[in-house]
Amino acid sequence: RGRGRGRTALVAKITSKHHEERPGVIALPAGTVGDRRGRQSFLETDELREVRIASFRRRVGSVDPGVWERVRKMGAR
Repeated sequence: RGRGRGRTALVAKITSKHHEERPGVIALPAGTVGDRRGRQSFLETDELREVRIASFRRRVGSVDPGVWERVRKMGAR
């Protein structure tokens, strides 16, 4: 795995559809993921995946520190 050594990252799915029936859904501010229309997106934290850092093609943007704090708290459960 080597996550601590920077080889992989634990990632959550970002979607434009709100699935209120799923646990661990966090609303992201509109435009967070670089959507040209500025639509709101949602982070689904109930189904995390480990992805190789080399697999990332580009950086999309940054997220408000308050959102990351909510994500961290969910991961501690």
